[in-house]
Amino acid sequence: MTTATGLSPCCVTGHLHEGTPTGTVEKIADLDVYVSKPKDGSKAKTILFIADIFGWNTPNARLLADEYANAGFYVYVPDFFKGDNISHDMLQTIAPREPHKRSTLQVAADNASTMATFGPWAVRHREAVVKPLMDEFIKFLRTDPLTGKIGAVGFCWGGRYALVLAGEGSVDAAVANHPSMASEADFLSITKPTQINVGTNDIFLPNETVEQVKAALAEKKSDLPFEINVFQDAVHGFAVRGDISDAKEKENKEASANATLRWFNKYLV
Repeated sequence: MTTATGLSPCCVTGHLHEGTPTGTVEKIADLDVYVSKPKDGSKAKTILFIADIFGWNTPNARLLADEYANAGFYVYVPDFFKGDNISHDMLQTIAPREPHKRSTLQVAADNASTMATFGPWAVRHREAVVKPLMDEFIKFLRTDPLTGKIGAVGFCWGGRYALVLAGEGSVDAAVANHPSMASEADFLSITKPTQINVGTNDIFLPNETVEQVKAALAEKKSDLPFEINVFQDAVHGFAVRGDISDAKEKENKEASANATLRWFNKYLV
């Protein structure tokens, strides 16, 4: 099995969504956290939302968290980067949405710019730094007697950590949306019900790799609920950064959100 790793300009493309988030910002476990609550305020079905490299304060992340809350989930979106997320401005400026249309010279310039930014960032937010923050946050949630089952949903960078948490069993279920920098072990080590959502045009998870992961999980995790949904023509980041003015991208974004809610409604009870 070959699993794509590393960073790509594809990670920094996308669109900011419009709307007014309705949640609140709280201080929890020494982290700033966006909290979106269901109407009844119940924590019976709790979601830990692990954002992509653009962080917890993009409108995209918060609006999606609100969508989950409106469906009956208590949602936490922690700032695991402690204010050091990649700038939202870079959504549009680091790389175009159609990188294949660039000249060779432009590709080289974009790649140099990308690595100059993401190389140091990735070092600052390596697993040895961010994973303890996640562990402490989940530990805090578990101390709350009102908290029921906990699901982790992650996007891109965060998608890989949703797999990691499902592997160690610290959450009760997980959804990994277009995970990036995930190894074969991350996929095959899951011990909790896990859903993976990926597009046919995802540079990090080529279609061949997706089929290999699916077959390997079916063989090694035959008794464990898992699901891999492949969205036609969807690119990396579609579940949170898709262009919702485009009918197909909006359809894929909404379908992945509905799949996430269906999964957690089934396994966070």
